[in-house]
Amino acid sequence: MHAALQIKYIALALFLGAVLYVHLRGRVRYGLARQLTDHSTFLAPFNTLIYFFSRVPSKPYLRPEDFPRLDALTNNWQVIREEGLRLLDEGHVRVATGHNDLGFHSFFRNGWKRFYLKWYDEPLPSAKEMCPRTVALLKSVPEVHGAMFALLPPGGVLGRHRDPWAGSLRYHLGLRTSNNDACWIEVDGQRKSWRDGEVMMFDETYVHEARNDSDVNRLILFCDVERPLKGWLPTALNRFIIHHVLKATATQNMEGERIGIANRIFAPVYQVRIVFKRLKKWNRKVYYGVKYAGVLAVLALIFLR
Repeated sequence: MHAALQIKYIALALFLGAVLYVHLRGRVRYGLARQLTDHSTFLAPFNTLIYFFSRVPSKPYLRPEDFPRLDALTNNWQVIREEGLRLLDEGHVRVATGHNDLGFHSFFRNGWKRFYLKWYDEPLPSAKEMCPRTVALLKSVPEVHGAMFALLPPGGVLGRHRDPWAGSLRYHLGLRTSNNDACWIEVDGQRKSWRDGEVMMFDETYVHEARNDSDVNRLILFCDVERPLKGWLPTALNRFIIHHVLKATATQNMEGERIGIANRIFAPVYQVRIVFKRLKKWNRKVYYGVKYAGVLAVLALIFLR
């Protein structure tokens, strides 16, 4: 019993150490209240392991030239733009048709729209039909596991957030932009702007935000690129998650396309979220009290049983 208790305390100490590392990583941080319930807290042990074995430097922005295989996309940006703009003109770059896009549902209320090309699975049937050249280019770069056309309209805002999983890096290719600093992204407090035909590579687990103060619909190719890791075991673990866990977050462009189990579950779970939103609107103190009590209860069940 004593040995078991020691193991639990060691596990708790390692967990808290990982959370502290993730929280302090970078110059821009969440407040304590938000950090306690953010997904980065619960994924901190895994993400800390990924950071330790990462082959790329721990920096908000990365050098695109260090990922030469992505040149297949960058060098064909005009081909990709042509298909993306046609989809946009035909109204296919749009919000989700229901509560079936767990990863990006919070973006839709601020005007953000998307058309999935692939998402941790094979290319979507609608993508293969409507933008075959872009899909062919993506197939030539096996490190790209997720890709979409992403639109941020004039006045669109993506609030401060960090992505949950450290096993990927983010690639943005400007397709139609304002070509000035009125439309920008800020990663860990460092601001950059999109330009047509130019690439940004960044670590999306740093806190970041974006805003379009221009009068142009910003359209980019948005890709999740596998993070290169040192050693076969971390690489194998990361790829297992890519192929067997994140596949569950797949969703559709058109009715009839496959929806992963995580997004099928998300629809009814979101109804519970609506109840909590109403509670927050009624009384914020009660809402946060219930929220933090729930987090502490989960941690107690895990570490103090």
